[in-house]
Amino acid sequence: MFPAVALAAFLARASWLPWLASPLIHDDGPAKADAAVVLAGDMSGSRILKAATLVRDGYVPYVLVSGPSMFDTHESEMAIAYAVREGFPAEWFVPVPHDGRSTKEEARAILPELRRRKVRCFLLVSSDYHTARAGRIFRAALRAESGGPEMRVVAAPDKYFHRESWWRNREAQKIVFDEYVKSVAAALGM
Repeated sequence: MFPAVALAAFLARASWLPWLASPLIHDDGPAKADAAVVLAGDMSGSRILKAATLVRDGYVPYVLVSGPSMFDTHESEMAIAYAVREGFPAEWFVPVPHDGRSTKEEARAILPELRRRKVRCFLLVSSDYHTARAGRIFRAALRAESGGPEMRVVAAPDKYFHRESWWRNREAQKIVFDEYVKSVAAALGM
């Protein structure tokens, strides 16, 4: 009996494995806002390029780029330089260097900057697989501060992760596993 069930699950994996990745994704879609915020942690550049298209398409006037230190420079500087090499104007981007090493620490660094700039509504841009957790973390940080600007989460497509086929790619497998571990840790307050 068990081998038959296992075989059936294996043969039908294309119908149920995408479902495992779905809870990781939350995309409100773009809308007019005062600014966009790009979270750090994207080594392919899809987040910064997605934010650049939001400026180009008239959704936001500028982008705050989060960036912890890496190799004696901040990731925000590297991301902005990449976007400029890709043809976007440097003046669209504002670096927000910090020493945070988690999305929670990024929220602590970015929310004061949003308040300082009197932002009423912002677009939080992250990789699609990271959007649900990032949104939860930022909403919790906003609640902890008794509110703040309105937020919409916007997903940037990832080079490796595709919801419909993530199990076929080793990098995507690691992304899904890592994101679930981090989601459980965040739920436990770790």
